[in-house]
Amino acid sequence: MPKHEVVSPDLAVPNGHFAQATVVPARGRLLFVSGMTARNATGDVTGVGDITAQTHQVCQNLAAAVKAAGGTLDDIARVDVYVRNMEDFAAIHSVRRQYFTGVAPASTMVEVSKFVNKDYLIEINAIAVLPDEDER
Repeated sequence: MPKHEVVSPDLAVPNGHFAQATVVPARGRLLFVSGMTARNATGDVTGVGDITAQTHQVCQNLAAAVKAAGGTLDDIARVDVYVRNMEDFAAIHSVRRQYFTGVAPASTMVEVSKFVNKDYLIEINAIAVLPDEDER
């Protein structure tokens, strides 16, 4: 579904690759993607100790989940990003720019102390608005 970035002159310009707010037409299907980590298709953790490699894997996993539901990364309206180290902010957003090439999703990023696997450095969940089944 086409989405549009909302930009308010009363807010600071985002310091990363995300929108202040995103408007998505209400017609369609909502897709809620569970937290994606750096586990690849075989279940192994990609890029142990490497935030860039892990962020690439997470974005690829998001793309695969959305594709399986009939959409693309452009359909993602919001992401929540959990990281082990907020110092990785710039590296994460550099990778995100490679995957979210249209209107960036609205986003929240928080630092957490633990994940379910000690090797995870990042986890991202998402909400997408997909076209109705008959619009594909």
